[in-house]
Amino acid sequence: MKAALIHEVGPPEQIIFEDLPTPTPQRGEVLIRVGAVAVNPIDTYIRGGAVSFDFPLPYIVGCDFAGTIVACGEGVKEFQIGERVWGSNQGIFGRQGTFAEVIAVPIEWIYRTPDDVRDEDAAAQALVGITAHLGLFQRAQLQAGETVLVNGGSGGVGASVIQLARAQGARVIATAGSEEKRTACIEWGAELAIDYRQEGWEKEVKELAPQGVHLLWDTTRDPDLDRDVDLLARGGRMILMAGRDARPPFPVGPFYSKSCTLLGLIMFAASAAEQRICGNAISDALASGALSPRIDRVLPLTETADAHRIQEEATIHGRGQLFGKIVLIP
Repeated sequence: MKAALIHEVGPPEQIIFEDLPTPTPQRGEVLIRVGAVAVNPIDTYIRGGAVSFDFPLPYIVGCDFAGTIVACGEGVKEFQIGERVWGSNQGIFGRQGTFAEVIAVPIEWIYRTPDDVRDEDAAAQALVGITAHLGLFQRAQLQAGETVLVNGGSGGVGASVIQLARAQGARVIATAGSEEKRTACIEWGAELAIDYRQEGWEKEVKELAPQGVHLLWDTTRDPDLDRDVDLLARGGRMILMAGRDARPPFPVGPFYSKSCTLLGLIMFAASAAEQRICGNAISDALASGALSPRIDRVLPLTETADAHRIQEEATIHGRGQLFGKIVLIP
């Protein structure tokens, strides 16, 4: 089979497209013919060596996938050959990645793809959807009628947060960096979408939520915690999910005097059982149309190195016109 892989960590040019033996599903695994995969920022961090995970060499890159089961390992009774499935959480903790024609995946990390949902959409929604659902409902315990502020609402996770929170009956405010992206946030369900490049944009948040927001989800790499805490309601919660190297000042006094809660979030720290709750809910949301990913471009799997370069330019360097997920097809 063909796979996009590296023999050592480094820049995108380290990714090559070559033959590997087709894997054999072990006990508790299924063999999946891949229909689509999607690129995430974490993929570029792992490939570049910024995030250290134990992985085999050669290492197939990628976390997300969608496809069709073509074989089942010993003991697999929950899934059958011919079923369409999707998932994430691969390429870490010793597991091979997903950017290949065929992959073997433990069944605890796969979820059924609804009949009317394309592999491209299921793959694009995988990691970002699980992250959003995990944060909103298992970590922050979002309730209907609460107000959510998503700082960075046009990104993959931000878009998922907006749609899932709105489906729950929450009010949503979002920030984004262009007219096109603000329009998309409104289409996804935000009541207000603010240009974060304008000075004093927090005043618009306070006009809509004068008592503060119940949940502030900050997707930015360098969060302004003074501003964020100021926007929280009494008893409000805040989720941070980016900024690995960020060291912003923290306003201890205003934070504890409001009795607020700060939640760090990384999907990979959640158990398979916790993520299954998210995966099943995301399948339902995709089927109902409550959740729909934005795909920026679809490329052949042979162009994985270019896809990583585009993602890295947008995520780390803030350059380029990427708006939505990069999906690749074997």
